[in-house]
Amino acid sequence: MIYKVLYQPNMKQTPRRETTQSLYMEANSEVEAREIIRKNHDYNIEFIEPLEGNHLEYEQKNPDFKITEFNK
Repeated sequence: MIYKVLYQPNMKQTPRRETTQSLYMEANSEVEAREIIRKNHDYNIEFIEPLEGNHLEYEQKNPDFKITEFNK
């Protein structure tokens, strides 16, 4: 499944809408997605959203849509 992850670039930064970034990734579950990110980056994860159906199609139309790959 593809997930959209909203995050702050580091754990020390207080979440603010203006600095929230996003990435798209594949994982088997939200728990696995969180664990993969934790192992690879020091991101402050705000929200992990599963994408499927029309929602996924809408996100794929965004020119910034790119699946991020991490070492598992």
